[in-house]
Amino acid sequence: MLILQIVVLALIQGIAEFLPISSSGHLLLVPVLTGWPDQGVLTDVMVHMGSFLAVIVYFWKDCANLLMGLVDMARGRNNAWGRLALLLILGTIPAVVTGVILDKLGFMDLVRQMPIVVAWNAIIFGILLYVCDRFGMNVRRMADMTWAPALIIGIAQALALVPGVSRSGITMTAARALGFERPESARFAFLLGIPAIAGAGVLKLGEAVHGAAAISVPMILTAVLTFFVALGTITVLMKLIRHMSFLPFAIYRVALGVILLAVIYSGIPLGAVN
Repeated sequence: MLILQIVVLALIQGIAEFLPISSSGHLLLVPVLTGWPDQGVLTDVMVHMGSFLAVIVYFWKDCANLLMGLVDMARGRNNAWGRLALLLILGTIPAVVTGVILDKLGFMDLVRQMPIVVAWNAIIFGILLYVCDRFGMNVRRMADMTWAPALIIGIAQALALVPGVSRSGITMTAARALGFERPESARFAFLLGIPAIAGAGVLKLGEAVHGAAAISVPMILTAVLTFFVALGTITVLMKLIRHMSFLPFAIYRVALGVILLAVIYSGIPLGAVN
């Protein structure tokens, strides 16, 4: 990969993974709009692992408490952190099951060649993000999480396997619809992403090793750069959403979708087809 391609991929993943605008959708558009060779699923996995490590570092206290909570639960000591850890596991199940099924069906490889899917999802779920954030109540915090909302948010997360939906965006949307405060919605969304991203990464890396696919130096560099970009993005976002709504992200999503649809339906050749 070119140095420029490495930087672009890292910036897109590091920023878009945690903003509710869909990192997978933006990664899919890179080769389409630039004419660069498709970076491939393995590179996408590597940059996702970079953002995964950023979440671990930023929420390291929460992660430590969750692990200790699980240990205590295993010892028969019921506690809030242990219950939250179990709820995160519950919320991860729908995405894992759906991901395995879609991967076996070859769905993920198919949609990589369909930018129109990104366009429509950007618009539809951008509008949904605005509506749920605008009219959602602010009556619940993380301590109020129970199995029902955790499962609903988990089912919403499974939808993000389709590019353009946005994992963080759809989970925050679901949480806001259920009445969770904006910062708490983001916090739960990021923590919920830890097992999902880790599981998908381990699965794809295992397949790559089994298939004798090589993890190249450019892939590693992209993942490292993604880590630092992602860490900065999380830090800024968690501060911003205490004082602002998700409206700017909804506007961006709709604008992106409209522009993509205009290009697609106008017949203007995209970079990947040249």
